[in-house]
Amino acid sequence: MGILEVKGVNKRFGGLQALGDVNLSVKENTVHAIIGPNGAGKSTLLNCLVGKLIPDTGSVMFDGQSVLGCKPHQINQMGISRVFQTPEIFSDLTVLENIMIPCFAKRDGSFRLHAFESFAQEKDILEKAEAILEDVNMADKRHMHSASMSRGDKRRLEMAMCLVQEPRLLLLDEPTAGMARADTNNTIDLLKQINDQRDITMCIIEHDMHVVFSLADRITVLAQGRPLVEDAPENIKGNPKVQEAYLGEVAA
Repeated sequence: MGILEVKGVNKRFGGLQALGDVNLSVKENTVHAIIGPNGAGKSTLLNCLVGKLIPDTGSVMFDGQSVLGCKPHQINQMGISRVFQTPEIFSDLTVLENIMIPCFAKRDGSFRLHAFESFAQEKDILEKAEAILEDVNMADKRHMHSASMSRGDKRRLEMAMCLVQEPRLLLLDEPTAGMARADTNNTIDLLKQINDQRDITMCIIEHDMHVVFSLADRITVLAQGRPLVEDAPENIKGNPKVQEAYLGEVAA
């Protein structure tokens, strides 16, 4: 049994069957990619995994606990963090301040914020944030305001904000979208480092097949809201069903 178990999930929006009988098992400490053509149901599935959408039928369990109907702060407390397609950071704060923000979240989802001048008094939080900065190779940018950073650095910062929460499962929604190839390769290296050093399970939705095949231990392919095939990466690229779904995109 995996740390994340999806069983018999169905979701309709009016007359549209967005997800049809989806089953998914993500093993602990692995990288599991979910791919598929546009409209395959990837984002709908991801929203079900974080409790944002409740399936019409089926279950989503993380470490034996249902996520259905959970609020975002409850999802975080369970040990699940999410990286969005567009980096969600505080653009008027510095890199270091952004990383410290999650440390001030209360169990009810509210924040016990102080003026940033007093942050230095929270020695344990400051030290934790500084350590994360070193881990993601952003120590030299600690006092930079995030609004002035490249998309690649903003993505790296968002991942650091997730890491400071010490998640067991990291969900990534197209983590390299809109990036130049150099930033994409840097993101791949960072995700490999996180997976190797922190034993964090990852579930990735991604269109860039270079990213998918560089990272994934297991791949699930969705087509028209239904699982088409699940297999190891080396068996996915040449699978005729996958090639047909992508009209040759995967094999290119």
